[in-house]
Amino acid sequence: MAPEIWFPHLGIQIRKLNPIAFHVFSIPVYWYGLIIGLGVLAGLFVATQEAKRTGQKPEDYLDFLMYALVASIIGARLYYVAFSWDQYKNDLLKIFATREGGLAIYGAVIAAVIVGVFYTRAKKLDFWVLADTAAPGLILGQAIGRWGNFMNQEAFGGYTDSLFAMRLMKSNVFDVPQEVLNRIQIFDNIEYIQVHPTFLYESIWNTGVFLFLIWYRRRKKFTGEVFMMYLLGYALGRVWIEGLRTDQLLIAHTAIPISQVVAGLSIIFAIIFIIYQRKKAKKYL
Repeated sequence: MAPEIWFPHLGIQIRKLNPIAFHVFSIPVYWYGLIIGLGVLAGLFVATQEAKRTGQKPEDYLDFLMYALVASIIGARLYYVAFSWDQYKNDLLKIFATREGGLAIYGAVIAAVIVGVFYTRAKKLDFWVLADTAAPGLILGQAIGRWGNFMNQEAFGGYTDSLFAMRLMKSNVFDVPQEVLNRIQIFDNIEYIQVHPTFLYESIWNTGVFLFLIWYRRRKKFTGEVFMMYLLGYALGRVWIEGLRTDQLLIAHTAIPISQVVAGLSIIFAIIFIIYQRKKAKKYL
């Protein structure tokens, strides 16, 4: 039996990968959703543990999650739809067909931040304390969530023959660019595309950012710096990984990936904010 997914230079072969985990009354439950759910729970656990360590109320973070989760799904969908409008403009009902895919993490993060601002005002909490506390859990959830893309065999990059090159059955993937199809690999009479596993790159990168934030949280110079380090760290990874992907969301009538633009602006904003706040903190020492 030929492998469905193959890392030829690492000697790893996966014979069968079913995106459906199980069925409930004939309704399919997908690995993608389960993995995203695991990421959310892992992030909540990290946030509540940090809240306990810093003398906050862990239940505030459970309450916040309830609001942020709904807003994040809506934000992720709206972001995706806004930059894929040609797919939806002639059939607006497709906007609500989220089971067909089409969520963007930056939309989710932006929505969660907006909810965080309103939530902390309503609860009379410090937004920057909440942001610092939630940031490590957020990036851990993102690291875990990328494996949902692996189960769906999506979010991959262009052709590569590097150490981490990944082969996918051509029949299992969609919207493959011609430059990748020009380098089809054939094994046992089965056609494979060979691409960058960008889901893996981002998962590894995000795990590194998570470990850094866990280390740095006790060394921050001002309240809000951990969140800014999250913003900077994630964006530094996203700005180059996005350039490898073949499923980029583009700014209308351009070839510019919107997520690279958002990542670039995030880097600039985070650096300026950190420098300003550190100078401000030194001034009052």
